[in-house]
Amino acid sequence: MINITTEEAARQLLEQDNILILLHRSPDGDTIGSGYALCMALRSLGKQAQTACSDEIPQIYSYLTDDVPMQQFTPQFVVSADVADTQLIGESLKEYRDKIDLCIDHHGSNKQFARYGVVDAEAPACAQVMTKVIQQMGVPAEGRIADALFTGLTTDTGCFRYASVTAETYRTAAQLVENGARNGVINRLMFETKSKSQAALEKCALETLQYFCDEQIALVYITAEMMQKTGAKDSDTESIPSIPRQIEGVKVAVTVKQKAEKLFRISLRTTEEVDASAICLQLNGGGHHAAAGCSYEGTLEETIEKIVALSAKALESGV
Repeated sequence: MINITTEEAARQLLEQDNILILLHRSPDGDTIGSGYALCMALRSLGKQAQTACSDEIPQIYSYLTDDVPMQQFTPQFVVSADVADTQLIGESLKEYRDKIDLCIDHHGSNKQFARYGVVDAEAPACAQVMTKVIQQMGVPAEGRIADALFTGLTTDTGCFRYASVTAETYRTAAQLVENGARNGVINRLMFETKSKSQAALEKCALETLQYFCDEQIALVYITAEMMQKTGAKDSDTESIPSIPRQIEGVKVAVTVKQKAEKLFRISLRTTEEVDASAICLQLNGGGHHAAAGCSYEGTLEETIEKIVALSAKALESGV
């Protein structure tokens, strides 16, 4: 992949049309906000643009998606937004895995899969990078575009609570609010609103809470049975990783979620002393220093044993 600047990425987008924007599977606020912001910006310039995601966009993001109708065209230029690895695109869009022209991302673990890439590992959210690209295209980041970008910023920073937030992040957020981003509405939806099924799932997850390594590691898990019992959707699990992270004295918060009979998704949240990405990299995953993920094939017990062992080793080495 040839690494380029945000200015060069903006120039490429201005030269193209019929642009497909890929989001990652199990979409979160950053991939949705970044992707939809770019889509609306391109359409404002009279271009054909469309987002695509292997999984359904959660209803809570309807304020971003409802007024962006589908466009039908044959893609001539493919962009990925907040995607670190082509495997994250999902099976239904796998035909595009080797056809991505431009990657806009913020993961240090990015696999360098596109022809061109703008990857800023210092940015706590892809939306921070996307804001620059859109502005350098000559499109004002205002109104609904500002809403989308602010959504990406606030969700990937835990409402600006994480250590990864920089002064530039706050400046970007302030500019978006000045341009009409509905920060109060968005933060209430993202952090103070949950479905009954989500509340029920959180209760089930808390009942599985376990501690390891002198209570420096806290772990919860979610099984397929729990999902079925509560009627929860995949999007209802997004809040779970932050629960063990909030416990006093915990340095590594682990959430294990069942994806198939013997396949589990692991989400790690860590304090500054421990590198979550380095732990997950050992299981072919990745992410950021304080937030990362990976998958593991085995039973629930084997999965817990493996990730706890890796986390304990990281604690002992101080990495």
